[in-house]
Amino acid sequence: MKLNLKRPLAFFDLEATGTNLGVDRIVEMAFIKLLPDGTEESKVWVLNPEMPIPLEVSLIHGFYDEDVQGKPTFKETAAEVATFLEGCDLAGYNSNRFDIPMLVEEFLRAGVPFDLNDRHFVDVQNIFHQMEQRTLKAAYQFYCKKEIENAHSAEADTRATMEVLLAQVERYKDTEFIDKKGNKTIPVQNEVAALHEFTNLQRAVDFVGRMVYNDAGEETFNFGKHKGKRVEDVFDVEPSYYSWMMNGDFPLYTKHKLKEIYERWTATKVTRPVQPKPVQNKPSQATEGVDSAQKKPFQQKPFNKQPYNNNRPQQQQRPVKTDEPAKPVNEDMLQALANKFKKS
Repeated sequence: MKLNLKRPLAFFDLEATGTNLGVDRIVEMAFIKLLPDGTEESKVWVLNPEMPIPLEVSLIHGFYDEDVQGKPTFKETAAEVATFLEGCDLAGYNSNRFDIPMLVEEFLRAGVPFDLNDRHFVDVQNIFHQMEQRTLKAAYQFYCKKEIENAHSAEADTRATMEVLLAQVERYKDTEFIDKKGNKTIPVQNEVAALHEFTNLQRAVDFVGRMVYNDAGEETFNFGKHKGKRVEDVFDVEPSYYSWMMNGDFPLYTKHKLKEIYERWTATKVTRPVQPKPVQNKPSQATEGVDSAQKKPFQQKPFNKQPYNNNRPQQQQRPVKTDEPAKPVNEDMLQALANKFKKS
């Protein structure tokens, strides 16, 4: 079985110190580059992760701290890896969730450009899980009728992955698939673009799925309080969410894609026309004093003073001071005061 390729397809597998994209590092990486003419090129690197390898992880892939001493770091090999993968689509087993994000994180840490635009990504596990729902070991046995020798070796797993994809394309070339919406297609085709479409189920913006594309092809958050909302809409109402994510414990590639969206949002915000505020027109001399609803001249009503109600108790008014000179004190006034304050 020969894949119909328009450009090289690089199968690869990584062994690492763990699965935390923001913390762990690559220990071994193996690539098989399948060329359009059917030939292949392969590369294997064992790397010094510059951090201890946990014992429980060493027991799985077989690499211990003493095995990587003196080995080159990813930064020292990054340029060579980027050159080897130049112009290649990428394929792997569970590669969209782990291998590709881990590889991109290492390139970003090393400061070596590795453009993912215009590449196709074929995740063999997604084909398998949708069509048969098994593991790589079971997949190899199911499709190829073989047992993986030296399992959990990056090179052995990479070759097994490649052989499984070839068998899948052959097996499902005319098989109808019904998705969750009831749509019927024949998705497993001998064409990388079709395999890319079928294996990128989540339509993730950043591989780990913190942001995904909606049906309109717009980036939306896929976690937290803003899950399901357009990223740019969240920036409109809560621009500080960008700073929170950039300073948070998110993978570098997630932050890289978030920055792209933020810069695009900022640029459109600057060029976005500002809606003018409604202007309240002042009345002209011709219409001044005219009721806007009735369009009739109006007159200010005079103040109607209410007549005094004789039934109300009259309030005592304070005496009003006058400018008349005070009268001199006489005997009659003194006697009146004495009579007023005399004891009874």
